[in-house]
Amino acid sequence: MHRRTFLTTVASAGLATPPAAAGPNALLELRYIWMRTGSQVTRTTEFLEKYLEPAARRQGLGPLGFFNAVIAAESPFVLTLTSYPSFEAFGQARDRMHADPEFRKGFEEYNSMSELSYIRMENSLLRAFDGMPRVAVPPARAGRSPRVFELRTYESNNGQAARTKIGMFNQAEIGIFQRLGMLPVFFGETLVGRNLPNLTYMLAFDDLAARERLWRAFGSDPGWQKLRARPEFSDALIVSNISNAILRPLPFSQIR
Repeated sequence: MHRRTFLTTVASAGLATPPAAAGPNALLELRYIWMRTGSQVTRTTEFLEKYLEPAARRQGLGPLGFFNAVIAAESPFVLTLTSYPSFEAFGQARDRMHADPEFRKGFEEYNSMSELSYIRMENSLLRAFDGMPRVAVPPARAGRSPRVFELRTYESNNGQAARTKIGMFNQAEIGIFQRLGMLPVFFGETLVGRNLPNLTYMLAFDDLAARERLWRAFGSDPGWQKLRARPEFSDALIVSNISNAILRPLPFSQIR
């Protein structure tokens, strides 16, 4: 992706599911902004807070999430999460943002500096699962430390295996997370992106200790043990690789 363009049409990616399949489920965009220096992080964060986030809200987009890395590969970066009601809304967002005079002012400033404001960007489009068709914003918690968020991606060897894993989430796994007190934010099938087929989801935790405790509870939960024992849900058949990152929300993130 060209380093001087911030909001662009998704390029050079494959479609795992036709756009018509999106239906009423939200379309989710994950955008990584990769950086190298502290000054790039500062400039990018200021641009997102002062110009992009307010302009996105004026366009009725959201909920919006902005995160940086606690434990993740290729740090530093900022990850943005934007929810759209449809492919049409996603397609219109770029033009509408650039028609906003305040955003355009900030965009031109951000992209006109003699020193690069970022190294590169990468984005993907996901269709929210039927079992959780919208982004869930965790309850507000005034006066407490920001939560930690875990972003997990499961790759599969083929499309049928990916659909089986998605069915496993929709049928029971999402419910087990919720019953144990985890806070799911979204579950999405990647339609456009790299390493297809895959799915990505995000969970919120009060802190790292709570994350460890809840994952231990999940691993020993009888409902999960029964679910994973079903032959069709064997990890060896439906998951070929798992990657994850631990994130914290930036102060202006609506998801925090």
